[in-house]
Amino acid sequence: MLVRISRWCFTNRVPTMLAWLVAVVLMIGSGKIVGSSFDGGRIPPDSESARGFEVLDQYFGGVGAGRSGSIVFKADRGVDDPAVVSAMNSMFAQVSAIDGVTVLSPYEGHGAISADGTIALATVELDPSLDRSDSEPIGAEMVHLRPRIDGLQVEIGGDSFASVSPPNSELIGLSFAVIVLIISTGSVLAMGLPIALALAGVGAGTGLILLLSNVKSIPDFATTLAAMIGLGVGIDYALFMVTRYRENLHLGMAPIDATSAAVDTAGRAVLFAGGTVVISLLGLLLMGLPFVAGLGVAAASTVLLTIIASITLLPALLGLAQRRIEITRYRGLLAAGLVAIALLGVGLGVKPLMVGGPLALVVLLAGLVVPALRAEVPQRKTKPLRETTSYRWSRLIQSRPWTAALGGAAVLLVFAIPMLGIHLGFSDEGNFAPDTTTRKAYDLTSDGFGPGFNGPLLLAIEIGSPSDLDALPTLAAAISSDPDVVLASPPVPDNPSSPSAYVMRVVPGSSPQSRATETLVKRLRNEVVPNAISGTDLTVAVSGQTAASIDFSTFLGHRMPLFFGAVLLLSFVLLMVVFRSLLVPLKAVVMNLLSIGAAYGVIVAVFQWGWLSSLTKVQPAPIEPFIPMMMFAIVFGLSMDYEVFLLSRVREEFDKTGDPVTSVADGLAATARVITAAAAIMVVVFGSFVFEDNRIVELFGVGLATAIAIDATLVRMLLVPATMELLGARNWWIPSWLDRILPHFNQVL
Repeated sequence: MLVRISRWCFTNRVPTMLAWLVAVVLMIGSGKIVGSSFDGGRIPPDSESARGFEVLDQYFGGVGAGRSGSIVFKADRGVDDPAVVSAMNSMFAQVSAIDGVTVLSPYEGHGAISADGTIALATVELDPSLDRSDSEPIGAEMVHLRPRIDGLQVEIGGDSFASVSPPNSELIGLSFAVIVLIISTGSVLAMGLPIALALAGVGAGTGLILLLSNVKSIPDFATTLAAMIGLGVGIDYALFMVTRYRENLHLGMAPIDATSAAVDTAGRAVLFAGGTVVISLLGLLLMGLPFVAGLGVAAASTVLLTIIASITLLPALLGLAQRRIEITRYRGLLAAGLVAIALLGVGLGVKPLMVGGPLALVVLLAGLVVPALRAEVPQRKTKPLRETTSYRWSRLIQSRPWTAALGGAAVLLVFAIPMLGIHLGFSDEGNFAPDTTTRKAYDLTSDGFGPGFNGPLLLAIEIGSPSDLDALPTLAAAISSDPDVVLASPPVPDNPSSPSAYVMRVVPGSSPQSRATETLVKRLRNEVVPNAISGTDLTVAVSGQTAASIDFSTFLGHRMPLFFGAVLLLSFVLLMVVFRSLLVPLKAVVMNLLSIGAAYGVIVAVFQWGWLSSLTKVQPAPIEPFIPMMMFAIVFGLSMDYEVFLLSRVREEFDKTGDPVTSVADGLAATARVITAAAAIMVVVFGSFVFEDNRIVELFGVGLATAIAIDATLVRMLLVPATMELLGARNWWIPSWLDRILPHFNQVL
């Protein structure tokens, strides 16, 4: 079936390319017209924080349940100065006039004023129906409304209102990918086809995510994450197939036969590897959390569209290029270099570099009339496989398999050590860049009132009987006496004349991301509150956004083993079906676990412990609880790419010769160059996201880049040949009864 599809697309290349162009334009256009409705809600179901929000919604109009933030201001002459009071009240009135926005002023008994009277905080509440796409413009409007008075500093706090202007990391990654592709392929066309395919997949995926956000809960950074993954896998998949196509041309095949043969070999591996990524990402649906499921669906949608492009659009592009893919002229190299410079300039916002784009067009046009620029670059001569460095490297590793296997495993285990101290939780606004208004508001709040004011807890209290009212002072006193509570407001009723519920605001002495705050929440729930309301009919839920984040982390922590087990089992079964072996998939699972563990260790050391913070500018904070799962799904799927491409070639050589030793070296020699190039592209694409201001995206970028680098070096070039040598022909052993009942992948496609 794949062969028929590829030959049809090759023959009908113009209709195929036009169909993809129309599809991408329609997808993006529809997404822009319909708009997005991203939801970053992190309230786990059936949790105490969720029950608290239900009470707040029922009796208090959803206070604390929607997006919220603060207006924090500092006045050298005191916040009670008449000029300051007049200016700030004017701002509060203008902000309150925005639809869906409520400002609780410190001048009206809400918010807070510091003991020295120089810092004050007003709370800004949004209607629960407003999402991130609504809150960011509101935040920008509040920044615009800040009064300009000498000695008065006004900052807007709250992640909901943060509006960062990060670089276009996708373009930075593409600029480096262009250079890596040209170096590895020696052909401008061979470079351009993977880039074109990746852009088509990412473009269609972005439009689809915008549409899906209106019917499914998807966080706002999902498009950036999906673009990161889509660019990486799209370029990788196309590179593997283009490389196989060029090999087939060198064997004397006609372009259409070379294309169908490439799709029938590398294309099957792409389909399997990409399918593994999609299935791993969709496994996040098992977690039962809309936030996590939305991330999985968004990323999986982009990868799926990239796979479809690989087996339809790429054959059409190869039909357009045909044998010209082997021809590169100096003007093409110069133009490609200028395009890379222009992409880097746009990504970093450096205007002088942006002139590379127009210059590239001038070079190409000049090449049509200036003969000197039409010179061709001499093509590299291909060495016989057994004369390559990769072949000699494999034979070296195979000559000392135990040393290589144990040494490689030891290095990975050392990298993984920090993972043992991982702290799952959400980073707070103290991790924003120091020059942002969000970070300045956080610091002002901490200076004036303590770090706990950046994430207060809300106690939702339901009355069971009138006698319960007598227990409220006892409850308030018990909470106030806790050593880690700096402030507990008196219980506020929903209806002063006939109360049915109360709400209390409790301020911890530690920041929202601190372990001490997590410990306080657990102590209030398990000890302080139960003891204080014992013998009453009061129902008390410790809630608020900080408590919800803690519940979110706990919920995911309990479900991670289920998810990891499901992905590992599925990967084992799929590899067993493809390679007709028991030991090959078992080794793959173990080695992938080692590489992922090492990547976890690196992100803990950098993002939680703060190693290299002088270079990375990263503030130490917990690791967001959904990141280990997302990384596991993505890295496990992507690492299968290299596993499949390498072992597929090894299996081909083994089937030809029956020699378990030389087949490993031959397979590694045949794939080492393209795997190294593919991994380098992944690393530069993922690594480019270190320029983002969004800590979550930055964390993903560093984690994925590290995992791919480790997987393509220590695992594929060291552990795989060593363990293959140790097991010999047993690598391909499978019981005959099991072989008979397993489906045959090649027969299906």
